[in-house]
Amino acid sequence: MNRDLNELERRCGYTFRDKNLFHRALTHSSYANEHKKDKAVCNERLEFLGDAVLDAIVADIVYKHFQNKREGFLTNTRSKIVQRETLNKLAVEIGLDKLIKYSTRSSSHNSYMYGNAFEAFIGAIYLDQGYERCKQFMEQRIINRYIDLDKISRKEVNFKSKLIEWSQKNKMEVSFELIEQFLDHDSNPVFQTEVRIEGLPAGTGTGYSKKESQQNAAQMAIKKVKEPVFMSTVEEIKAQHSTTTTEPEVELATNSETELATELENEFENELEAELNVIPETKPENVLEENTSDNEISTVQPTMEAEETSQSKSPCDAPESPNRDLQ
Repeated sequence: MNRDLNELERRCGYTFRDKNLFHRALTHSSYANEHKKDKAVCNERLEFLGDAVLDAIVADIVYKHFQNKREGFLTNTRSKIVQRETLNKLAVEIGLDKLIKYSTRSSSHNSYMYGNAFEAFIGAIYLDQGYERCKQFMEQRIINRYIDLDKISRKEVNFKSKLIEWSQKNKMEVSFELIEQFLDHDSNPVFQTEVRIEGLPAGTGTGYSKKESQQNAAQMAIKKVKEPVFMSTVEEIKAQHSTTTTEPEVELATNSETELATELENEFENELEAELNVIPETKPENVLEENTSDNEISTVQPTMEAEETSQSKSPCDAPESPNRDLQ
């Protein structure tokens, strides 16, 4: 490892005073866990520090390089330099990828690891020799060699698309909410957008258009998803959403709907009863029919017997035929 350190120092033009900082910057947390080492020996704390130092140094360089450029332009240019994709490439360029110690069984061995190690490396240089030396290293050994500031400033980076692609890959729900709209001191409209992941606020961004505010908010969210604490909270919320069983909604009928249903039911029953009470004009002999008064089944006798029966009964006792008017 010492020989690798010497080779890296030769390529970078930087020699560590405290070699332990170098080793810690290149020790991934998965390696520390696998070998039961203290968390303090992994690079997570140095990564946190290096992220902040890198933002400040790149902002300083970009500010001095681009004279008379607006804040939005400077912010976007800095973002293109410190984004994960660029840092991954820089880590490979200087050979950090070959020196990182990590567990091969760890699922965290992903596209973030090289960029995270680069941030930890910058944090280690800052602790080793201070801000000015760290800035000199970034400007002379990194920016001037591997990054064309003018070219990268013109490069279009769609942070919103990157965030949506990440959400689809990880099956996360992402939404963009316009939370505020106001005027700046020159009466120009300004928009503020918030990104939410599984309903949890992940970043806000402002811009002179909705699109610009969404891009800036997505950029913040992309940085946010790198934080283990935030992502553990998101995973918990996602698990709660997936385990929550939604009971089928039972829509209760209103009084008017119930009355209408009852009315239709009664109407249907009346129509059915009327149909059953209809006596045909001619009936064949010895055919069974339903009695209209009590639904009892009676046998229709031959015509002569029927006439004798009708004569013996009072006219008031005879059932009234629905077809009487037609006879």
